[in-house]
Amino acid sequence: MDERIQKLIDSAKTKFGLSDYYLETHGFFRNVNIFNETIYTFYMEWFPKHVAKPDDDSNPEGTAVIEFNLHAGKFERAIFVMGKTYAKDGIAFPNMDFNDIIKWIEEETGLIYGNQFQLRRQKEREFYFGGCIDGVAVSPAGLIEVKLDSDGKLTMFSVLGPFPSKNMVIEETYHLSFEKIEHLAKEQLKLIEFPSDEQKKIIPVYGVEEIFVTNDGRSTIPIELDDPFYVKIDEIILWDEPINEPFERKEIRWIEDIKAEQAFSNEPSPDSFPITKEEQDRCVQAVKDFLRQVYPNDTGKWMLKTLKRNKGYIHAKVRANYRDYRVFQRKLEIIIDANRFQVVNYLDTEMMLQTFDQFQKPDKVTVTKEEAFEKIKELFELKPVYVYDFEQKQYVLCGKLDCQYGVHAAGGEVILLDELI
Repeated sequence: MDERIQKLIDSAKTKFGLSDYYLETHGFFRNVNIFNETIYTFYMEWFPKHVAKPDDDSNPEGTAVIEFNLHAGKFERAIFVMGKTYAKDGIAFPNMDFNDIIKWIEEETGLIYGNQFQLRRQKEREFYFGGCIDGVAVSPAGLIEVKLDSDGKLTMFSVLGPFPSKNMVIEETYHLSFEKIEHLAKEQLKLIEFPSDEQKKIIPVYGVEEIFVTNDGRSTIPIELDDPFYVKIDEIILWDEPINEPFERKEIRWIEDIKAEQAFSNEPSPDSFPITKEEQDRCVQAVKDFLRQVYPNDTGKWMLKTLKRNKGYIHAKVRANYRDYRVFQRKLEIIIDANRFQVVNYLDTEMMLQTFDQFQKPDKVTVTKEEAFEKIKELFELKPVYVYDFEQKQYVLCGKLDCQYGVHAAGGEVILLDELI
């Protein structure tokens, strides 16, 4: 066995008290972070010696799943399956002292509490932390999770996402107020139709589309739920003739075979490479041919929005070339072989959306946008947050504009949006 691998195995066994465990599987996987850096992780699955191995591929209760980030040189995940641990002399906090837990997290991560991470919520023996810059939230936000059993033994430790250092931040004084950006707040109020599963009814609601506003109040940054490494296409797909052949789905292989030399030399992942103009053109053609096969009568009804690499494939996001007020829109995710530029599989949200066809239609809208805005104007939230600007490659100070409430567009009452979902 590679000496470097053996060293990581021995370190995990000692650190997490796994003397009553045996190493069942191990290997590498890689991801590309928001800074377009390839991150290799060494994973291990340790089975308890005295627990019978299941007949299927599942992990028995008490299995320790350990992950080590080679880029950071730190353990970033330790999960004991079903919250059961058989570790001896492992990580434990018998007094459940919060300060002891904080000190241990700081030692493990190199982060400083209050400066780079802060407590978001606590539930009995579960602690959830989020990234920050001197107490100000960041986006995208790093997350830290710690769980203990009734004896204070560690059953879960997880570090996920970026925690920026000071040299990545453009520090400034927060100047925004709601009065300065009230016009932007009004623009973000949208009429949306929510499907209420409880009422089996479509409910028209004026709700706020959350957004970041730069500290000078002059521009906005949309809140991206996906990572930024996609290519915008925004092309309506047209054709004259369909393809009268059945489409055959192919199995997707998500697990890469990563060798030790690739991991320890930090070989760049293909997912970190840009999608060239030639590749974009070939993907557009692949999407067109796919639509001609599977949706032959839909010429002009679909728009190719973006392309993005993922595990050796290129994912094409396609949406219907119309937009109604529904909160959920018809979308396709088309998966393209990045070598042959042929579609191998796809996902369609149609089946999910069809469940809403049986719902009662929305009541007639009787409330204007102006009336709705006046009803919830005082309920808007504007909080400082450092947002990563992918052009400047630094975190810039913004205000996150949001509102947890909406206005029923037919009845006029103010409602909590979470109650509709």
